[in-house]
Amino acid sequence: MVQQITTRLRQLARHNKDGQDLIEYALMAAFIAVAIAATFPTTIGPNISTIFVKVGSTLTQSSGS
Repeated sequence: MVQQITTRLRQLARHNKDGQDLIEYALMAAFIAVAIAATFPTTIGPNISTIFVKVGSTLTQSSGS
């Protein structure tokens, strides 16, 4: 799932030179993930947290390159 999100974000970044749309999509995805985690805190919450950590790590590594 993390790979799918990362792939989609990279695809969006290639098509949007200014990055504004990418940020909007990322914020929408984060909002939806937080809403789902709030609805199912014990089953999905930890998985979503792990995904955010991995995505953040990937973005940090790619921005440093």
